[in-house]
Amino acid sequence: MSVEEISWADFEKVLIVAGTIVRVEPFPEARKPAWKVWADFGPYGERKTSAQIAALYASEQLVGKQIVGVLNFPEKQIGPFRSQFLLTGFHTDAGVVVTTVERPVPNGARLA
Repeated sequence: MSVEEISWADFEKVLIVAGTIVRVEPFPEARKPAWKVWADFGPYGERKTSAQIAALYASEQLVGKQIVGVLNFPEKQIGPFRSQFLLTGFHTDAGVVVTTVERPVPNGARLA
């Protein structure tokens, strides 16, 4: 598989940071099973997103989990909900596995 190389400057443009999930709500209007997720990104504030992670995660498993998000994509309208960050994860046959950190870091810490 061929992969296009990018420069370090390209990578630095993407704001990838740690945050802690503080609230999760059902998103019945979503086309695929999803949660509405709010995360605290420290100095970047609290942001919300829609995440298609309901196949593998119950809401109570997500609250308090430290995740990895991309904060500088444009906001996206998803049905009646406005998504403010991208919750990163890995697609598998069973569903999306959320990207987490190996040990706690400050909310807002940037991926290096």
